[in-house]
Parts: sequence; structure tokens; C-alpha cells
Amino acid sequence: MASTVIENIGLLATPIGTAARAGKAQGEILFLKNAWLTYENGVITGVGEGKAPAADERLDAEGKLVTPGLIDPHTHLIFGGWRQHELAMKLKGVTYLEILAAGGGILSTVKKTRAASLEELADKAEQELRKMLRLGVTTCECKSGYGLATEEEMKMLHAVRLLRKRQPVELVSTFMAAHALPQEYAQDREGYIRLIIDEMLPRAAAEKLAEFCDVFCETGVFTPEECRRILLAAQRLGLAAKCHSDEIDPIGGTEMAGSIGAVSCEHLIRCQKSGIDAMKAGGTVACLLPATSFYLGAAFAPARQMIEAGVPVAFGSDFNPGSCPCGNLPLAMNIGCYRYRMTPEECLTAVTLNAAAAIHRAERLGSLEVGKQADVLIWDAPDLEYIFYRFGDSLAETVVKNGVVVYTQT
Repeated sequence: MASTVIENIGLLATPIGTAARAGKAQGEILFLKNAWLTYENGVITGVGEGKAPAADERLDAEGKLVTPGLIDPHTHLIFGGWRQHELAMKLKGVTYLEILAAGGGILSTVKKTRAASLEELADKAEQELRKMLRLGVTTCECKSGYGLATEEEMKMLHAVRLLRKRQPVELVSTFMAAHALPQEYAQDREGYIRLIIDEMLPRAAAEKLAEFCDVFCETGVFTPEECRRILLAAQRLGLAAKCHSDEIDPIGGTEMAGSIGAVSCEHLIRCQKSGIDAMKAGGTVACLLPATSFYLGAAFAPARQMIEAGVPVAFGSDFNPGSCPCGNLPLAMNIGCYRYRMTPEECLTAVTLNAAAAIHRAERLGSLEVGKQADVLIWDAPDLEYIFYRFGDSLAETVVKNGVVVYTQT
């Protein structure tokens, strides 16, 4: 395969390493001016400053900013229908749990997802992935959790598998049947948990449909002990653990997840010091979702306390039909910068290397270094601060995925 050089890079900005960066190191970024980057067979072969080396093909960055491709480590990409009718209720102060108790929320989406075919789910998600790609996203995690029945959960995961063949964004599958209690099990919690552990998880593992298992540990949903049982069963089958926790109430989910070495904890709006300590002890990435707090008018996670405690912080979009119908990861980056008071450097790490670590991809993705995959983003920007200053704008100009130009802004 031909060698390629990206030349005339005004500023190359990247974190460095093959593991999540925490504490002060989260904000330590390599900056190269008047830089170049070479790759061959989808792998980066050189990075430097000054005169670019010879190559078979040349890509002119025109003096602009270059970073790693963005990684979205938390989405609920596969679902049927939308829930715009809930907006009026939210504006009147009706809470998430109140909407769920009335049969809305997740349960409303479950009905629409069950009614949709595999092709319909994949087609809908593919449209959103095209939008994400145009914003610079090169890798995206996708959770199940709107089927809440064995065949329906498998259908969602099969949709992710199908989408891997149809578009260039790299997809990572997470099994999340413990997202809500389906109406048919409203009076049989234990029966549904046994269904997840005895039937759904073994099926997802045997068919290699998921790498991770996530659970919603929250008031009115699943308890920490119930989540522990599910996640330990997943780990025994080779699926790594994740946990939605402390989104609404701090009921002990983060502490539980840290104690079993979960890869990441997600949301963490109400995370306490004990939860932060548990993530630090468990080597767990804090996956924060700033656009969700913005959309819901909720509090923002204590990101600075996490960074100061040495917990690596990642950002995800949390794209879903209810609490964050927005797949704009750069906007989430902007909100995180302003509301978490994180620096542009810390935020860049949050959507590249730390996001990669949250989905077990840090050895291959998340930074621009020799030996890493050539996932590269050229911004219509002169420097890193500019992409945070211009919040809400679409500044991704050229996207390279695995050494192939997959999007160019026209």
C-alpha cells in the first residue's frame, strides 16, 4: 500500500501513551509546530517537525490544526422512534424517574425498538453515524438496552455488527439489557435478572456480539447488588464491566463498580468522594456526559475533583432519544470545557486517549504516535483553543480513518 504524508500541519496536538492519562498528566499534550505525519497500511510511521519526508501520496493540512480522530465512548445509538413529546413534560419539571414510572422514557423507546426491523434500526443509526463522522468522530461505542428481551437485545447488537460493514466509523458493542425493568417483568425483578444472567449474557458472549456489559445502577432501576451479580456474570463470560451510576442518586453503584475493576463508570453527576476513591482504586475511567447535564438542566459531574484525585476523565455524547438526543461530540467537548472548568488540553485527552481507554482501545487508538492506527482529524482551526472558543460550529475539515480519507468538508 502507498505511503502518505500529511504535510504543512500548522499545529499537531496529541496526548501520548497507550493508557489513560490521569491527574496533571491529563492536560499534558504534545504540541508540534510546522509538523508532518506519515502513515502506511493504516499505521502511523512517523511524526515530526520541519520539512516533510518523501511519500507516495501527500495531503496538505494548509497550516491548520491536526489531532487524533475523536472517540465517543458512550452512546445509545440503536433505537426505534424518538421522544420529542417528552420535552414539554421536562420543561414543566417532570423528572426522568416520573416519566419512566408513567410508562414513558426508556419503556416508550422499548416499544418502538421492538416494533422496528433489524434493517430499520441499522438504517436509522447509519444516518446518525454519518453526522458523527462529519464532526470528526472515528470510533463510537454503541449500547443495547432498548429491547429488554432476548431476541430484541440480540437484534440491537446484530444491527451494530451490520453497521460495521456499511460505514467507516469503528463501532464497539456494549450489552445493556439491565437498562430498565420491562413491563412484562414488572412484578418479577428476579426473573428478569435471571433472564439476563442465564440466557442473554451467554448468548451475547457466545455469538461475540458484545465486548462490554453495562448496567443502570439507579434509584427505581437496578440496585448495586443486582448490578454486581450481572457484571460478575458478564466478567466470567469474558465481557468487561461498565456501569451507569450516580446520574440521579448516589446509591453506591460507582463504589460497587470500582470494587470489581470496571473499565468505566458513566454519568457520575452525583458522584461522592467514596465513588471517586473507588474508581481510583479500581483503575476505572470516569466517562462524563456534559451534554446530558446541559439538556436535562441537571448538575454537572465533579470533574475537577476526579482529576485532582488521579481518576482519568473521558467524555461521551450519550446520544439517545430521551436524555440527550444529540450526537455532537465536539459540542459536548465545549460544554465540558466551560462547565467542568477543564482546559482544552484536558478535554482533548478526554475525547481521544482516555475515551480509547474507556473502550479498551488505547493501545491502538487515541493518539498520533508511531505504531498507532492512522485515525487523524484536520480541523478548520489554527490552534486547539479555537475549537473550544467557537462552540457549536462544525470545524472538522478532513477525517482520516485507518489511513483512508473518509470525509472532506466541501
